[in-house]
Amino acid sequence: MNKLKRQQIFQRLQAENPNPTTELEYNSTFELLIAVILSAQATDVGVNKATRKLYPVANTPEAMLALGVDGLKSYIKTIGLFNTKAENVIKTCAALVEQHDSVVPNTREALEALPGVGRKTANVVLNTAFGQAAMAVDTHIFRVSNRTGIAPGKNVLEVEKRLMRLVPAEYLLNAHHWLILHGRYICIARKPRCAACVIYDLCEFRQKTPVD
Repeated sequence: MNKLKRQQIFQRLQAENPNPTTELEYNSTFELLIAVILSAQATDVGVNKATRKLYPVANTPEAMLALGVDGLKSYIKTIGLFNTKAENVIKTCAALVEQHDSVVPNTREALEALPGVGRKTANVVLNTAFGQAAMAVDTHIFRVSNRTGIAPGKNVLEVEKRLMRLVPAEYLLNAHHWLILHGRYICIARKPRCAACVIYDLCEFRQKTPVD
């Protein structure tokens, strides 16, 4: 895909959704961090249902530590992998209190040192909470990048690096949100909704559904 096409793609995605953001519900950087940890291999809808009950009770590292692993589990048991996630969240809260004065750090190195925080989670927090250009490549972004031809790659890291290099600079900050929403609602896995796609004519997917 050439540079002009990419420019036009992000121009259209921006025109359709000028201020995109995560669908996870949060009121602080700490709440966002916990929600993103919980969202691994789970839906944002499922995470939001759990955190709507959890956050009024515990929305600081200290309050969540006071719940303990078992107490936390009772709030997140509807989310996949909740046992492991509860352990990681409590360990992360302890690390935030002990090493960061209960403040979520704003560097990749410090974020990735927290239990349960991998590269993807760190990228979401850096981008959404701290306004840094970062690309959290999930299954939706991986699919859209490969299917459309925007930034094909064999694995998530390859796609992430190519997107960071190829997305026009003026769109880089919001590109993560545009791509994830496009993959979630339009360029869906089994049968992409090509008739509803604003970038249909620019997409290089060979099996796209013909649109009159």
